Amino acid sequence: MPESTPVSPRIRGDDPLIDQFLDAQWMERGLSRNTLTAYGNDLARFGEWLAAREPATTLETVAHADLQDYVAWRHAQGFGRRSTARTLSTLRGFYRYLLREKCIEVDPTALIELPRLGRALPGSLSEGEVEALLAAPDVDSVNGLRDRTMLEVLYATGLRVSELVNLQLAQLNLTQGWVKVRGKGNRERLVPLGEEALDWLERYLATARVDLLRGRDCEAVFPSNRGRAMTRQAFWQIIKRHARQAGIATAISPHTLRHAFATHLVNHGADLRVVQMLLGHSSLSTTQIYTHVARARLQRFHARHHPRA
Repeated sequence: MPESTPVSPRIRGDDPLIDQFLDAQWMERGLSRNTLTAYGNDLARFGEWLAAREPATTLETVAHADLQDYVAWRHAQGFGRRSTARTLSTLRGFYRYLLREKCIEVDPTALIELPRLGRALPGSLSEGEVEALLAAPDVDSVNGLRDRTMLEVLYATGLRVSELVNLQLAQLNLTQGWVKVRGKGNRERLVPLGEEALDWLERYLATARVDLLRGRDCEAVFPSNRGRAMTRQAFWQIIKRHARQAGIATAISPHTLRHAFATHLVNHGADLRVVQMLLGHSSLSTTQIYTHVARARLQRFHARHHPRA
């Protein structure tokens, strides 16, 4: 690859075709490092499976029958339909790229159907559970004040966890009460913080953040105790710890407060297109899942309280 060609922000692999495909996805679609890494892992696993066969096959010489065998193998190994659908989607994009670049003459994925998936409702929290979670950190401690502020900002904005932990000081506008976010597909959006989150942010920035950094230079809004941007995994552990303290039995994931943000907006009558803009969804169909969440909540409420339910 020419030295002047931009290189995608990912760990380089052993297969130049995979690297070229991922570079193209980064430059043409602006995909994140996490997405590119997931694509690379899917393709690398498929390449390893092909190499272990008798006779061995390469990514460039794959036939339709090989893909059918791979799907059957994944099923026998216990991989879920959603995981296989994602892998096939990656392979489809890869072979369409190879066809476009004239590396192959026939797309082996052309007749492969993706597994049918039911639409899973995202896990969420009730408004009472959110309040208990927000109140769990000890705000008299440096880490507790940071954690409380992170939870408040996450619930107030619906940011993805990766967007939260990578948030930079330059993205905050405390005067106007906005945060500027660059999300999936390199799309930029402005999200209001709300008075409560804004109050916690101002208090945290003036006190706990200074103590966490101890003079070290860091542009991350929420540094770890080491003075660097926090990882998603570290924040997940923080959420789970505070959920236990709050007595929340619901399984907590990094996206739980994002789902709660959207669900509670819809429950209180927010327009779905506004929620779409706040979440940074490229398609309204992705956001429509929250209408199902609201409908399911109404059905449970009706069944619990109506005398003839």
